[in-house]
Amino acid sequence: MFNMDRNRKRFLAGLAVISVALVILIGVSSQRRCQAEGKGSDYESIELFTDVMGIIKKSYVEEVDTKKLIYGAINGMLSSLDPHSSFMPPETYKEMKIDTKGSFGGLGIEISIKDGILTVISPIEDTPAFRAGIKSGDQILKIDDKFTKDLNINESVKRMRGQKGTKVILTIMREGFDKPKEFPLMRDIIQVKSVRYRLLDDGYGYIRIAQFQEKTDEDLIKYLKALREENKGELRGLVLDMRNDPGGLLDQAVKVADHFIEEGKMIVYTEGREKDSKMQFTARKGGKEAGYPIVVLINGGSASASEIVAGALQDHKRAIIMGTQSFGKGSVQTIIPLSDESGLRLTTARYYTPKGRSIQAKGITPDIVVEQLELPRDKGDKKDSLMHVREKDLENHFEGEEKAAPNEPKKDEKKDKPLSGKPEDNLKNDYQVTRALDLLKGWEIMKKMGGER
Repeated sequence: MFNMDRNRKRFLAGLAVISVALVILIGVSSQRRCQAEGKGSDYESIELFTDVMGIIKKSYVEEVDTKKLIYGAINGMLSSLDPHSSFMPPETYKEMKIDTKGSFGGLGIEISIKDGILTVISPIEDTPAFRAGIKSGDQILKIDDKFTKDLNINESVKRMRGQKGTKVILTIMREGFDKPKEFPLMRDIIQVKSVRYRLLDDGYGYIRIAQFQEKTDEDLIKYLKALREENKGELRGLVLDMRNDPGGLLDQAVKVADHFIEEGKMIVYTEGREKDSKMQFTARKGGKEAGYPIVVLINGGSASASEIVAGALQDHKRAIIMGTQSFGKGSVQTIIPLSDESGLRLTTARYYTPKGRSIQAKGITPDIVVEQLELPRDKGDKKDSLMHVREKDLENHFEGEEKAAPNEPKKDEKKDKPLSGKPEDNLKNDYQVTRALDLLKGWEIMKKMGGER
């Protein structure tokens, strides 16, 4: 009896252990099955890709290079994400690194994909595209005989690049055109002058940032100093012109904004999925400009880094933003080098202004909306007009020779003397600059009137 009870207890205990083990086993198996099902679609897709590549390698009418297939697949994968993510083969990746230094061969056009169409963000001033009349918002339908709908960004850039003196024809559709128009252009060495300056009348300064490159902040510091020296030590106000500035290097945009924003205040922050994509940039100590009034000019060709600067100055009420709505490129592209010297440009985050405004697809709205107009020139002025645009064109407009530094010896009072990067122009014919200058002058008048009371 005792043995039977003991055996029965052992049997029941063993049965309980087996039951618990089965429950645990079933639970673990279910968890693994769920994980496998979650990854199943990825594995199946990769298997599908290798199957297709195998079929092509085996059965395509001509022998195909494996690397060409892989590059094509990567291009397709990235182009399905957004207009700014792209794959750069070794040659393209090398050219990209050269571009940030400000010198490359081509036409001088910043482009993007908008609504599936290759679109001009802005022409770079004093380049073949700029001189030919290419405008912000133009749709490029063909490059020579190749339709752009079949090309991604990198392929389009590659077709527009080339040796100096070679010809390329762009077929353009523009608002107001009855039909597409061909623009024949001659390639040239594109030397992008990042920063230009001049002193306006009554001691107001003018700074033009055409693109944010490696030496943009360095040039800005030099030219602000030159403006102060030309005006006996201080400025009464500043027009910061970032119209048709397609952007460039994030660190340079932060450094430019830093000169005008108080220490510790936010300039821009980014949000993305990866930990490294969450960044904050604040103004540092020292190197600040005096608190003179600033008017920032933007338009539909102002994108990315230029929008960061405009947004930061606007949020901190450090400047009045004037012009028209900016482009709205508020995404961060991370450049990732790959093993075969190719590169990956991948959108990893979004930009936000200090007050948390997303720039992406919205842009910066001016405090004062001012469209561009063409002003008549003085009858005695024999120079060609620097503005050849109508109100809707939002065109860049500076051409002319550069000048020598102000600290160089004066050779001849009849010759131009100042600093490298200073455009020889007459800004009184630029309607938006004229409005900006009037606003700065009115600002000072109102301040004096307030003081008298």
